[in-house]
Amino acid sequence: MATETLSIYQQIQQFYDESSDLWEQVWGEHMHHGFYGADGTAQKDRRQAQVDLIDELLRWAEVQHPQQILDVGCGIGGSTLYLAERYGAIAMGVTLSPVQARRASQRAAQAGLTIGQPAARFLVANALDLPFADASFDLLWSLESGEHMPDKSQFLQECYRVLKPGGRLLLVTWCHRPLADRPLTTAEQHHLAKLYRVYCLPYVISLPEYEAIAQTLGFQSVRTEDWSPAVAPFWDQVVDSIWEWRAIAGLLRTGWKTIQAALAVNLMRQGYRSGLIRFGVLTALRGDRP
Repeated sequence: MATETLSIYQQIQQFYDESSDLWEQVWGEHMHHGFYGADGTAQKDRRQAQVDLIDELLRWAEVQHPQQILDVGCGIGGSTLYLAERYGAIAMGVTLSPVQARRASQRAAQAGLTIGQPAARFLVANALDLPFADASFDLLWSLESGEHMPDKSQFLQECYRVLKPGGRLLLVTWCHRPLADRPLTTAEQHHLAKLYRVYCLPYVISLPEYEAIAQTLGFQSVRTEDWSPAVAPFWDQVVDSIWEWRAIAGLLRTGWKTIQAALAVNLMRQGYRSGLIRFGVLTALRGDRP
């Protein structure tokens, strides 16, 4: 099991080491879905849609004024910097990719967010073994990184551990459809297996399963929603962007793994259209208030 888990971590690191520069060139600092209105019909610039997703999530979760923020799976620091500036906070970002951590640190320096408050700092770290003391943060933000976690329960346990009493978790992650009505079909399992391979995912679970884990661990005021309709148009824009000359030239300079991921975007688009892929959001509070 240890060898298998280590392999997953290496795959994730190499994938983002290889692809992050291209993503930034084509899409900018945010490496996540966009928000296109609750029903997905709003027409908007793709980068604005990504910023709108952050704002909508903060509104939905009723985030107040956090001063110590942890961004788990921070990419090149898009959300981390945004949150630090918005709340005048100290925001820490962690990623498995040294390339991402280095670029995020550069961006923080360029924005003047390296000393004082607000500030943003970045580390290479494993989300299943966070290098922080208990009760260190009043907001834990995880935007599209849960799908990479090889142990979802341990991940949420670490989130709980590093949150202050009363601190808020805001988790946004790829899921598969709920299984209450019927189990995954063979065709659905094959579809997911292809996504796991190209996007370095150990596995995904349903949103009700995330909710059950959070409740078992002692989180309180747990709320969830399926935002799939609001974000599904993102993949149409990804497909369009692949054919831009910058993207084509950049893909030719990257490794085969990134090229495979680019060619597989239709799998995500088809997954949303069939209802197999879901975009789950969850917010909860660490329950043991002082």
